[in-house]
Amino acid sequence: MDGVTVSGNGTAAGAGGAKGAIATGAEAAPAAAARPNPEVASKAHRRRFTAEYKLRILREAERCSTPGAIGALLRREGLYSSHLTTWRAQQAASLEPRRRERRPQANPLRARVAQLERELEKAQIIIEVQKKVAALLGKDEPGGSNS
Repeated sequence: MDGVTVSGNGTAAGAGGAKGAIATGAEAAPAAAARPNPEVASKAHRRRFTAEYKLRILREAERCSTPGAIGALLRREGLYSSHLTTWRAQQAASLEPRRRERRPQANPLRARVAQLERELEKAQIIIEVQKKVAALLGKDEPGGSNS
C-alpha cells in the first residue's frame, strides 16, 4: 500500500487519501448505521395483526390479477401465504351464523348413582368369593342349616 500505514486497530493513517486506502473509523460510522443489526433478539415476539389490517390485505390480494402479484404483495408486507389462508378461514367463520346451544345440566344424582354402582360391584365380588370358599369347605350355602 503506497503511503498508507495501518495502525494496530485497523484504521488507516497516511498521506492524504492514497488510492486503495483503508477507510477510517470516522467514515465507517454512517455506513454502519445504514446496516441492520445482525444480532438476534434474546426473545422473539409474536406479531399481532389488527382486523382492519387483515381485511385490507385480503382485499388487496383479491384485486391481484397478474401472476406473481400476490407474491409481491406478501413480500412487500413481510407476510406468508399461510397468513392469507388463515385470515380467509377466519373471515369465512365470522360470516357463518353462530348457533347458541344450551349446555346440558349436570344431574346431581349421577355421581351418587355411580358411587352406589361401584359399591354394588364390590359386594357382588365378595359374595362370589364367599360362595367359592363355602364350596371348597364342603358346606352348603352360608347362613343355611347343616343338619
